Amino acid sequence: MTDVAYIALGSNLGRREDYLALARRELEALPGTRIVAASAVEETAPIGPVAQGPFLNQMLAVRTSLAPQELLDAMHAIERRAGRVRGERWGPRTLDLDIVAMDHQRCDDPRCRVPHPELEHRDFWQRQLAEVRARLGDEPGA
Repeated sequence: MTDVAYIALGSNLGRREDYLALARRELEALPGTRIVAASAVEETAPIGPVAQGPFLNQMLAVRTSLAPQELLDAMHAIERRAGRVRGERWGPRTLDLDIVAMDHQRCDDPRCRVPHPELEHRDFWQRQLAEVRARLGDEPGA
């Protein structure tokens, strides 16, 4: 089964644009996966109690045959290759990838929640998700 997954990309350390580009290349290279729409890149203020610099964020729509847990595992591997170290919650990071939603699948296990439980609290995700869905609707064969 293929599905469309909506993936949030974020970076607030180092060459932020390069980390987002790396994520796009690596996601496109996953088996049975291709990017079908992307939002504009947007700079946002960090969320949470840790003092840190602003994020660059982008939302992608990817058509994938991977199940949510498989996609999440692949995304964590991409984050590690980008130098992400999981330390302090809400802390700065080279690359943060989240499955925000999927068109036809849900997941509710402790390590993989789809739709993402923070979606309703992140205006920029909601805005970017709407942008990507509108672009996806313009794609031939969508």
